Amino acid sequence: MNDEHAGEHRSWLERLTHFISGEPEDRNDLLELLRTAQKRNLIEHEALSMIEGVLQVSELRVRDISIPRSQMVVVPQDAEIEAIVPLVAESAHSRYPVIAEDRTEVVGILLVKDLLLHSLKDRSALVRDVMRPALFVPESKRLNILLLEFRATRSHMAIVVDEYGAAAGLVTIEDVLEQIVGDIEDEHDFGEEEFIFRKSDHEFTLKALMPIEDFNDYFEADFKDDEFDTLGGLLVHQLGHVPKRGEKVSLDQFNFSVLRTDSRRIELLKLVVEPSDPSKP
Repeated sequence: MNDEHAGEHRSWLERLTHFISGEPEDRNDLLELLRTAQKRNLIEHEALSMIEGVLQVSELRVRDISIPRSQMVVVPQDAEIEAIVPLVAESAHSRYPVIAEDRTEVVGILLVKDLLLHSLKDRSALVRDVMRPALFVPESKRLNILLLEFRATRSHMAIVVDEYGAAAGLVTIEDVLEQIVGDIEDEHDFGEEEFIFRKSDHEFTLKALMPIEDFNDYFEADFKDDEFDTLGGLLVHQLGHVPKRGEKVSLDQFNFSVLRTDSRRIELLKLVVEPSDPSKP
């Protein structure tokens, strides 16, 4: 590092140290100081967002971000490889929980790269012959501990189990990292005039500027648009404040999570749609 850059680095650190010399008493106090620092251009908005995400990861537990059992795309252990190739091609995931009798009993993980390798050798082989051991984690595990466990085991997916040992859902390393860096599939996945990016039949990424009328048309919803034009405006009204990243709102079967926001408005949302119950009118 040359003298000029070293001087700039020291100057930045001195300004930040001087600014936070009030010694924050708790996490909220620290975040408030950092947000003020961002407003003064001492740190960038993206850096602040990541710091908030890191702090949030230590507070969240697996149950807060896991994909529920009903939405898992699974494969039976006794299925022939040839029989599940269409399912894998359609869902386009890289890993699949392998089940025994039902979804509550996960016995392994199938990697697509293993599937492709064996499909070239013996398409009649069974999934049980190809699957790998699964990593099981309790719903109560903190995300920062899970991230360390993912790294130690070199795993990318874990099966979430309830207190009785039954599979309650799944969580991936991407799910954890998105709590720090934001949704990995963001606006770059949208067309220029698009508001929706479909990740699966039940999970979507939405721009908060999406008109409520368009949302209603796409999801066959009936949200009122007489007071608010956009989805973001509706959710801010429901919460009573501009939410922080990670805050959640549930409206009917629509479960929203804030992926990105600034001090004035919501920018990006995650939506999980609960399957409709045919028994209800």
